[in-house]
Amino acid sequence: MRGAQHGTLVTAGAQTAGRGRLGREWIAPAGSSLIASLVVRGLSDRSAHLPLAGAVAVCEACERCAPVACRIKWPNDVWINERKVAGILLEGRPQEGWAVLGIGVNVSTAIEDFPPDLRERATSLVAAAPGTPPPAVEDVLAALLAALSARLGEAPEGTVAAWSERDALHGRAIRWEGGEGFARGIAASGGLRVATGDGERELHAGEVTLVRPAGKRA
Repeated sequence: MRGAQHGTLVTAGAQTAGRGRLGREWIAPAGSSLIASLVVRGLSDRSAHLPLAGAVAVCEACERCAPVACRIKWPNDVWINERKVAGILLEGRPQEGWAVLGIGVNVSTAIEDFPPDLRERATSLVAAAPGTPPPAVEDVLAALLAALSARLGEAPEGTVAAWSERDALHGRAIRWEGGEGFARGIAASGGLRVATGDGERELHAGEVTLVRPAGKRA
C-alpha cells in the first residue's frame, strides 16, 4: 500500500481469515458484508482523528441504507442496539503521512451465520431491521464513500463533535487493562476521557470493556 495513491480502494466479496483489532479474526460469508480498505494520504496532524471520522462515516452510511440508529463504542466499533455491526482498523505510517483505513460492515449476515460465541454480540443491517428490504452491499459502499469524502476533510473539532453525539459509553462504567472508571466522552485529542478514583485520565490505545449491571461485558 505504500506506493498506492490517495483514495485507492480495495474491496473483497468474502473474508475467511481477516484480522481485526488486537489480532481478532473477522470472517464474512460471500456477499454478506462490506469489506474495504482505503488509502489515505496527506494526514499531517489529523491521523489521530482518522478512525473517529471513519466510525462516524460508517454510522451515516448504515443509517442511510437501513432504518437503524448507530452508536460508537470507543475507539472504533459501531453498534446497533449494543451489538457490533461494523469495525474500523487503522494501519500505516502516520508520521510519513499515509494510512490504510480498513472497514468491515455486516450487511446481510444472518445471526445464525455468526460464530456461536458472537451471536449475542454481533448484528447486521438486515438482522437489526427485520421486515425491511435488505440493502445491497454496493449501495452501502456508495453511501460510505460519500460520507467519508465529507468527513475526512473536516476540521478535527467537527469530527470530535460528530463522534461525541454517537458516544455509546458516556457516563457508563468501563474497565481496561490496568484500571476501571466511568467514561466521560472523548478529548480533543481523540483519546477517551475516564473518571477514576485518582482523578480523570485519557486513554489513547487498548481495549475498553463495558461493565454491565448483570456482570456481562461487551
